[in-house]
Amino acid sequence: MHNADFFCTCPRNAGDLLVTEARDSGATGIREHTNGVEFAGALETGYKLCLWSRIASKVLLKIGGFHLSSADDLYEGARSIDWDAHMDVRSTFAVHVTVTKDSPVSKNFAVLRIKDAIADSFRERTAGARPSVDTETPELTFAAHINRNEALLYLDLSGPSLHRRGYRREAGPAPLKENVAAAMLLRAGWKEIAQSGGALVDPMCGSGTIPIEGALIAGDIAPGLSRDAFGFESWKQHDKALWLSLIREAEERRAAGIGRIPRITGYDKDRRAVTQAVAAAGLLGLSGVAHFEKRELSAALPPGKQTGLVAVNPPYGVRLHETESLLPLYRNLGSTLRNSFPGWKAVLLTGDQELSMATALRASKTNTLYNGDIPCVLAQFDIYAGDTSPTASGGGKELYLEQFGNRLEKNYRRLSKWAEKEKVSCYRVYDADMPEFSAAIDLYESTWVHVQEYAPPPTVDPKRARARLQVILEVIPQVLGVRRENVHVKTRERQESGGQYEHIGNAGVFNEIHEGGLSFLANFTDYLDTGIFLDHRITRDLIRKLAGGRTFLNLFSYTGSATVYAVDGGAKSSVSVDNSNTYTSWAEDNLRLNGMFHETLIRDEAREYLVREKERFDLIFIDPPTFSRSKRFRDTFQIQRDHVELINLALKRLTPSGIIFFSTNYRKFKLDYDSLRNLQIEDLTEQTIPEDFRRNRKIHQLWRLSTERP
Repeated sequence: MHNADFFCTCPRNAGDLLVTEARDSGATGIREHTNGVEFAGALETGYKLCLWSRIASKVLLKIGGFHLSSADDLYEGARSIDWDAHMDVRSTFAVHVTVTKDSPVSKNFAVLRIKDAIADSFRERTAGARPSVDTETPELTFAAHINRNEALLYLDLSGPSLHRRGYRREAGPAPLKENVAAAMLLRAGWKEIAQSGGALVDPMCGSGTIPIEGALIAGDIAPGLSRDAFGFESWKQHDKALWLSLIREAEERRAAGIGRIPRITGYDKDRRAVTQAVAAAGLLGLSGVAHFEKRELSAALPPGKQTGLVAVNPPYGVRLHETESLLPLYRNLGSTLRNSFPGWKAVLLTGDQELSMATALRASKTNTLYNGDIPCVLAQFDIYAGDTSPTASGGGKELYLEQFGNRLEKNYRRLSKWAEKEKVSCYRVYDADMPEFSAAIDLYESTWVHVQEYAPPPTVDPKRARARLQVILEVIPQVLGVRRENVHVKTRERQESGGQYEHIGNAGVFNEIHEGGLSFLANFTDYLDTGIFLDHRITRDLIRKLAGGRTFLNLFSYTGSATVYAVDGGAKSSVSVDNSNTYTSWAEDNLRLNGMFHETLIRDEAREYLVREKERFDLIFIDPPTFSRSKRFRDTFQIQRDHVELINLALKRLTPSGIIFFSTNYRKFKLDYDSLRNLQIEDLTEQTIPEDFRRNRKIHQLWRLSTERP
């Protein structure tokens, strides 16, 4: 078989590690994507990755591709594939499809049409016989990826996901995926640590995934050696001789490398989990190489005199109360590492940054790594005896003043040049860049600074919290050149749901700021938000560019900044609807500040307005809160639950060629595409995230909705 095109999938944010593996396997023309790697190579390259990749989830071999100008083209394109080259009429198969948001066909429709095409291509040649579909244990699996008007078809060489190595017979309630554990260890430099004789310890090992993956890496053991089957084994073009030669080579490398594995130790307080870990190690022939023991976290100790790496994936909460209940565990983890593992390196994977900070360890490096759909914080540490956190009393504060100051100064130097070039006078200069300082810092007109810090939960020592904030407040005036009295601090309580614009003061001081050639009133003291969302800078300009000659409706209009932009862009008329007297009045002041006196402002609940009024609009902007509770209306609004109803109500107020912009800052929000499939939907999130918010790409999501193609 000559060179072919491949695509390997992997956990998000691990693509660079997979690039290295692909290159080592002989791949060429490598291109990294968000969820994987595209490359060219011989069949041997694909086989090697199935056997050796510690990071890949799937290895897909491209077998065809075609353009879609209509849904019918999917069937004809699939029929054009020479399916007889890949299987025979007795084969069983399954089809998996991924479809991007702007594709002309749905996932289920695509699966059915591709299955029909495969079946019909055999029926024509075999007097009605055809391969059978088997969605549970197919001999062959085909994958299709449809992006807009292009369809690519692949043969899945791997079969079941490659993270399933074959050594885990049972697992706990939320197991760490094996390829994520491997990525975690490779990020932390475990391969180099092992080669120098360093040890590996997981003090909360569960069923042993991290220690076992560590042993496979250190022993140069192919993770695919323990698997029962691969997807290519029933493929008509399978090169059995080539595969067996690769297996023999891997077995030889295993025999040579297993004796070089340093000390690998896993502790866990759960006896059943330890039993599972021991059994998994036995299946791999690692009994006696990887040691597992029932032991409480606080009793974890190095296995010898050498240093090495502590790697741990503790439990983390999905809900706030779960997170708070785990804080003592993370503090115990930090204390254990400082007291028992000084001189070691550590890597921690957790789904919550606050929990990572609760260890009171100073992270030398942080990354985001996905375990399935969960974005996790991957934090690396150099462990020292004692508490080196700036939130502890002692000498750590001076170090952190310097480090935080350096980071803020670096950000400001870069962003101030960008802001001057783009004529932006209000922008974000820091966004939780250092995990120890979970705050957002916005600079307005080079004069005022707005600091937002999440309040620590009750289980965090108030002295630590105050010291952390003090470091921020000491550094800001020096680096940003503002007066201390112009630095305004807000504390956001973490909550399951609540209002978006809470009232917290009564100073009543408004300052004029500027954006896009327009003027707005900002309040830095009385509300959690200042009156203008800086991350919507590009969104507002987009509205201005489209508003000319159109009627404009601004729902959940807040202080009316989007309306000001629309009117400035030449909107024929505008209506702004918000359920707050305060913000409706503020919006009126913003309009008057820009010489706009004839716009309509309505104090009402958005859904009530949409049901009651019959006026239609050419352009509608909807930016609802995550959750709201109105004193006037008994029903609460929850964006995930109620967004389809809200959009459908807005559609009734939209002209036939009109446009809706729908936005949210709820990080877990998922637009219900299936319920809105009658609409043309364009995701504008990426192109509307400003430069100063690039580090926090989840600051908002934005879609363009219409009943006509854009």
